[in-house]
Amino acid sequence: MALAPRLELRQGQSLVMTPQLQQAIKLLQLSNLELAEYVEQELERNPLLEAAANDPAERIGAEEERGDSERDPVVTSETSLSLSEDGPLPGRDGDLDTDYDNVYADESRSDAQNDAAAAAQGPTSSDWQNVKSSGGGSGDGEFSFESTLTREATLAEHLTEQMNMALKTAGDRMIGAYLIDQVNEAGYITADLADVAERLGTDVEDVEAVLQVLQTFEPTGVCARNLKECLALQLAERDRLDPTMKIFLDNLELFAKRDFDQLMKLTGADREDIASMVEDIRLCNPKPGLAFGSEPVVPVVPDVFVRARADGSWAIEINSETLPRVLVNQQYYAEVSKLSGDASAKAYISECLNNANWLVKSLDQRARTILKVASEIVRQQDAFLVHGIQYLKPLNLKTIAEAISMHESTVSRVTANKYIATPRGIFEMKYFFTSAIASSEGGAAHSAEAVRHRIKELIDVERPDAVLSDDNIVDILKGQGVDIARRTVAKYREALNIPSSVQRRREKKAYA
Repeated sequence: MALAPRLELRQGQSLVMTPQLQQAIKLLQLSNLELAEYVEQELERNPLLEAAANDPAERIGAEEERGDSERDPVVTSETSLSLSEDGPLPGRDGDLDTDYDNVYADESRSDAQNDAAAAAQGPTSSDWQNVKSSGGGSGDGEFSFESTLTREATLAEHLTEQMNMALKTAGDRMIGAYLIDQVNEAGYITADLADVAERLGTDVEDVEAVLQVLQTFEPTGVCARNLKECLALQLAERDRLDPTMKIFLDNLELFAKRDFDQLMKLTGADREDIASMVEDIRLCNPKPGLAFGSEPVVPVVPDVFVRARADGSWAIEINSETLPRVLVNQQYYAEVSKLSGDASAKAYISECLNNANWLVKSLDQRARTILKVASEIVRQQDAFLVHGIQYLKPLNLKTIAEAISMHESTVSRVTANKYIATPRGIFEMKYFFTSAIASSEGGAAHSAEAVRHRIKELIDVERPDAVLSDDNIVDILKGQGVDIARRTVAKYREALNIPSSVQRRREKKAYA
């Protein structure tokens, strides 16, 4: 058969991932912080995108400053983000397609009127001018927030201040400054002294001499090379570092295992002396550096709020504070299109308009999808919200996806890095998806998270003379209708950082 070129028509189906579709999928799995960062990048890249004012009164004031002559009838797309489910929960077959020309453009009419009326009344007692004239500023009547800013001293700054007074020569100060740089946030030296001496071109003895001086600084125990040295420094300050205590510190792994019988053999001390040494160690701080200049803990900001209504149902609302407000400046697009005669410039501005409109649509779709998934999760886990963790139901992505007619991958992206604020606390959305453990009585399956909670409750209430082994826990759970294997109990116990029954028995006997 001769080879020759020819034309053929073939019909087929394929999935094409356009850049806009890729953007919409990417936005679904972003957390609120990542979403804010992404939108900031788009605002810098796209000249037609603008960040909307958070306060409706600010927008009203901005329009009044522009004047009536500049108020052209311009269609502006905005994401003001006031989605909520304060009525009946959406139907499982609800459609997410909406009109995106004015997404979230309508704020509460009464709120806007109240804000406008407050602005028309002029300054109030909380106005900035009153703050300046209230006598809280400086002598010239001006007040600066910068003058009130402060921060905690870092561990390195605290140690450097003491080093400048304790070390006299420039060489020792250079070694001391380098060692302070090697101190981690817990207060430990992380560098090898031989490597430090080689890098600084000095002797190891000089480095060790400077380190001994640093180890006398406050807080006591700082600049130690390991836990044993850290505890020894603190015990020596309290005059509790005798030879018996040194042997105890050399065998800290036995203390971690609560093997006090072996410690008594090694130290030659009786049980009362061992208990006294344990109490002395408990008074020490294993991480003395954490008291200085630690980063502030950033609280989790929920993406969805769930609250109970008077009729016993649940109201689900998107947290508007976590969603960015974006405007598409149609007026600027019209002006640039009229003035630009270059075809490439017109193509660029048209592309910017399409990208801006699609971003607004994607943000709206993301918010509505999160709300729909959260509503179904609340519907499925209603018993947990009412009665507690023991009523948490087994749940998987497929169940939610089938209930709201979405793909499992979409539900997985929506629940990633998202949090729900409920009357029982703030939970990650993934928390509500747990595996199922069969019932020994043939009834409904039990949630793995609920079983872990039950195991912890059983261990918390056990008596010192009746410590529960994993086999005992299996028998108790089977009596309560939970068909679970011993290795599963051991896995859950280890995940909860609960020691074995042997270690718990040793610990309870030591403090009995």
